[in-house]
Amino acid sequence: MSVVSHVPLVQAEGPIPTSVSELLNQYGGIVGQVIAFVLGFVVVYLLGRAILVPFVRRVLDRRGFDPTVASLGENVAGVVVALLAIAVAFTVAGFGSVIAAFSVFAGAVALAVGFAMQDLLANFVAGVFILKDRPFEIGDWIEWPDGEGRVEEIDLRVTRVRTFDNEQITVPNGDLANNAVTNPVAYDKLRNKFVFGIGYEDDIDHAKEIILDEASKVEGILDDPGTSVRVTELADSYVGLQTRFWIENPNRSDFVGITSELVQSVKERCDAEGIDMPYPYRQLTGGVDIEGDFETHQPEASADD
Repeated sequence: MSVVSHVPLVQAEGPIPTSVSELLNQYGGIVGQVIAFVLGFVVVYLLGRAILVPFVRRVLDRRGFDPTVASLGENVAGVVVALLAIAVAFTVAGFGSVIAAFSVFAGAVALAVGFAMQDLLANFVAGVFILKDRPFEIGDWIEWPDGEGRVEEIDLRVTRVRTFDNEQITVPNGDLANNAVTNPVAYDKLRNKFVFGIGYEDDIDHAKEIILDEASKVEGILDDPGTSVRVTELADSYVGLQTRFWIENPNRSDFVGITSELVQSVKERCDAEGIDMPYPYRQLTGGVDIEGDFETHQPEASADD
C-alpha cells in the first residue's frame, strides 16, 4: 500500500514574466531606484573627492597647520564626502524615510560615544591645538607641573617625552594644553642665575671681579648680553652675590654643564685668593643649671677590707 503525500505548491504573486519586456514592466521601478542610487552616489562622491577634499587640504596648508593635522582634515573631508554621497543617493532613489531613520539612530550613537570618549576627544582636540600653535617642537626641552624632559614625538592624543634619566613618559595632550609649559629652548638665548655666598669680612668688589673674570673664560657664556653680579642676600652666614649669565643656543646638557663649570672655577679661584665661602652653622652657648639636693653615697667598707 503506497502513501502519496501531497505538497502544496507555492503560488507566486502575479504572473511569472516570460520575456525581458515583461520582466522590466514588473520590476522596472526597483531597477530604476537601484540605478538612481548608484548614479547619485558615484556622481556626488567623485565631485566631492575632486573638489572638496583638495580645497580643505589647500586651506589647511595655507593657514600653516602641521602636516599631521592637514592629513587628518583631508581624511575627515573624505568621510564627509562619502556620507553626503550616501545621503544624496538615498534621496534620489526615493528612500527618504531611510535617511530620516538613519539620522535619528546616528544621533543617538554619537551622543553615547561622546559621553564615553570625552577624555579621549579632549586630548584629541588639545593635540590639534598643540600641532597648530607649536608651543614646543620635537627635540625641545620642556618643563610642566608633573615633570620635564625632551620631546620625542607629538601625536594627536599624546606627547612622548624622554626624561633626563632616560625614561619615556607618555603625557596626554590635555595635560600639556591646560597647564603652563615652560620651554627654555624656545629662543636663541637663555639666562641662568646662581648665587655665590662669601663671608661678611671678605671684599665684595674683589669677589665680583673674580666671578666676572671666570665667567668670561667659560666657553658658552655670552659676552653680549654680558654677565652681571649683584648683592641680593644678607644671610646669617654669608653675603649672597647673584650672578646672571646668558647661554647661546641652549639645551639641557649646555645648561647644566656650563653652570657646573662656572661654579667650580669660581670656587677654586676664591679658595686660591683667600675669599671665604662659608656654609651655615650653628653654635650653642650657655650653661645648664641643675636644681635639687643630691647626696653622694659611698659603699660601706666590709670587715674584710
